[in-house]
Amino acid sequence: MGRIVAIDYGNKRVGVAVTDPLKLIATPLDTIPTKDIYDFLKKYIQQQEVEAFVVGMPKKLDNTPTDVTGAVIGFVRKLQKEISTIPVHTLDERFTSRMAFQAMIDGGLKKKDRQNKATVDKVSAALILQSFLEANP
Repeated sequence: MGRIVAIDYGNKRVGVAVTDPLKLIATPLDTIPTKDIYDFLKKYIQQQEVEAFVVGMPKKLDNTPTDVTGAVIGFVRKLQKEISTIPVHTLDERFTSRMAFQAMIDGGLKKKDRQNKATVDKVSAALILQSFLEANP
């Protein structure tokens, strides 16, 4: 049984989260510089069986694209070409950064850790993944 890998794509860094092999729990994995994400994912799938990728798709509240949406679409297309053997899904990621910040507060993370954007990115990826799991039982 393969894992599902979620990606919260950004222009500077990418948050990555994964499921356990039974696909029950979404866990933050790492934050990777954007320029290194394809190499990271290729290496990861050599070490772990991956069933699918889920990429958060940024949208405004009125469902229109954000300033990052075009970059995410380009990333998804390149990911589909670079790793064509694994399906890529997209998921609306509205509110995930805000939810990630609240989850870190609820989890007792210190203020300094909550201000670390890399931590927010990988927690956001975990929330994207959890949403995907709940929508696809």
